[in-house]
Amino acid sequence: MKPVEITREIFGADAQGRTFADVLNDPEQPLDAIFAFFGDENRQRRMEESELHHDRSPLAGVVRELEALPEINAFLTEVHPARTKRLRQCIGVVVRMIMQGRGWKKTGRKGSLGVRAAKSSAAAPAHNVGGLALWFIRAERYEREAGMPYRSVKDRCEELESSAGQNAAGQNAPQPDGPAGKSSTKGGRKPAKQRSPSASRRKKAVQD
Repeated sequence: MKPVEITREIFGADAQGRTFADVLNDPEQPLDAIFAFFGDENRQRRMEESELHHDRSPLAGVVRELEALPEINAFLTEVHPARTKRLRQCIGVVVRMIMQGRGWKKTGRKGSLGVRAAKSSAAAPAHNVGGLALWFIRAERYEREAGMPYRSVKDRCEELESSAGQNAAGQNAPQPDGPAGKSSTKGGRKPAKQRSPSASRRKKAVQD
């Protein structure tokens, strides 16, 4: 599949992208590096595979490589909370544009990428203490417009539990024990044993 290309012009023409004019016009923001990074076909494939095979956000498939870029790491390490937040939001828009271009849509849910550290001082950049990413806390989840090829573990688990409940109910139901489903007993008592005619004649002869 041909990679989805994102440029400054394409980003600025997007309904959401145009709200980031401050980032587009900031020469210190590493936007060109971000567009080049996400324009790679292999990375876009990994973003899709992150959802398909690992049940994680598309950004989770490339975030470690993204954070390892010197220009990205250098900018996010600086203490500019508002500017770094806007850059992270821009990256979310880039991911959304790429995923939509490849036939995906947002689910309205977000997946965790890290656990934020307690802010020690105003002079320290906001970062994580655990998780997959150092600078990103969460990211949007996506699903295919045409439907996902694999069902979630939650859906399959619910199906198994429902099937097990139906089987248990069937085993506990009363079972017929006579012809045509009718019981051969009445009131829980066994039927009286019938004597044969020959046995009755022998008993009478003995009494005589």
